[in-house]
Amino acid sequence: MDLALKRIVLFTPNMKRLTAFYRDVLGLPLKIDDAGYKEFDAGGCGIALHNGASQIGKRPPKLSFWTEDIAAARAAFIARGAKLGELKTGPGLTRCDGKDPDGNPYQLSSRA
Repeated sequence: MDLALKRIVLFTPNMKRLTAFYRDVLGLPLKIDDAGYKEFDAGGCGIALHNGASQIGKRPPKLSFWTEDIAAARAAFIARGAKLGELKTGPGLTRCDGKDPDGNPYQLSSRA
């Protein structure tokens, strides 16, 4: 059996706010625009927003976005209203972390 991860679903009590973040701040293209469900094209895997309260555990999943120029992406997202931590650099890896308006963690990473 072959499996392929096609989407990650995030539940949100505020669809309008989270849609604006993923569309306007991160700049992801909106593929599906239904009243209680939105899906964004995030490259190899979609990010879906579904109406409903989130029940984040002690260590929730993190969305990790690859980009070649972490510093430029970070600056662009901050200019659009994102809150991101400082750049962290190690051998062969640059990254920074943030949270969407519902508190879901995400990361910009140079790890392919």
